[in-house]
Amino acid sequence: MKFSCDQQKLSKALNIVSRAVTSRTTMPVLKGILLEVREGKLTMSASDLDISIQNTIDVDSPEDGSVIVMAKLFGDIIRKLPSTDVKVICDDEYNVTVKCMNSNFKIMGMSADEFPSINTLEEESRFAEFDKDVLRSMIEKTAFAASIDESRGIITGVLIEIENDQINMVAIDGYRMAINRKNKVNPQQKKIIVSARTLTDIGRILGETDSSEKTGTLYLSSKKAVLRMDNVQAEMKLMEGEFIGYRDIIPRESKIIMKVNRGMLLESIERASLLSRAGKNNLIRMNIQDTIMTLTSNSDEGNVREEIPVTKEGEDLTIGFNAQYVIDVLKAVEDDEVKMLFNTPVNPCLIQPLSGDEYEYLVLPVRIN
Repeated sequence: MKFSCDQQKLSKALNIVSRAVTSRTTMPVLKGILLEVREGKLTMSASDLDISIQNTIDVDSPEDGSVIVMAKLFGDIIRKLPSTDVKVICDDEYNVTVKCMNSNFKIMGMSADEFPSINTLEEESRFAEFDKDVLRSMIEKTAFAASIDESRGIITGVLIEIENDQINMVAIDGYRMAINRKNKVNPQQKKIIVSARTLTDIGRILGETDSSEKTGTLYLSSKKAVLRMDNVQAEMKLMEGEFIGYRDIIPRESKIIMKVNRGMLLESIERASLLSRAGKNNLIRMNIQDTIMTLTSNSDEGNVREEIPVTKEGEDLTIGFNAQYVIDVLKAVEDDEVKMLFNTPVNPCLIQPLSGDEYEYLVLPVRIN
């Protein structure tokens, strides 16, 4: 196998594929990247068995072939090389030589036969077209709310509901819930659940692909989903099980409706959290009276008080929250103002746009004395 291509082009492609490489395995092959050269194209593949990524680029290839290289070592070598043409040669013993100007590396490879097969879905499984920027935005605004505790099963995943006229994305961790909706006409309906970790990697890949193509295609089978975006393909293992009935969790009515400047509230909570992190539950207290919200936080190291102007309908309220949960929501939202809906100090707070239903975030309060 022999090929040559531009260093920056190769490095960028490797960065995308490397997102499927895992270090948490006893299988050496899963720490590697498969390089396959066929008819002037280099296809790079990596898999951790939950997500598999392939990226194909054009190369000058006088000799076809394939080899597995250790992802970290090969990636580090390519990234450190000068920005010019790189030559990669593999002999029959899987010894890989990397040449670039005055640099000459020789590393050990492995037979491509050991790499797990990636079975792409056929055209019949083509399900829906999607806008790459919209999908990336939905992932960023939702996946953070999924549980990171692997023992919690299905809620470590994100529910993707494809309905006739919209796509819903939902994540829950037991203390908060994120819902994001986008209007879209879909030819079919489907519900799938994808690991939040996997989906986050997909979002990053969508941000790294620099093509003029704005759309991608989703292919579905009973156990996996495949996203095809230009020269990148990502295969995701679907999670099995029933997702929580999230619609039943959303409060049907609210006694208190407050409108507030999102940026001002975010900055105030971030300042208050400097002290709340030193205390129990990262606790901040919101005291909402008339047209003022007073934020306070206390710890052994000191205390802080912030005042924010608000518009309120309903009675006054004092309620406590884990500061980070509210910060995460306010960072995900782009609107200048948001609505916060309350009932009692022990009921969840619902955060919505001033109009429409593009997103909803639910945050459970922390009991305060």
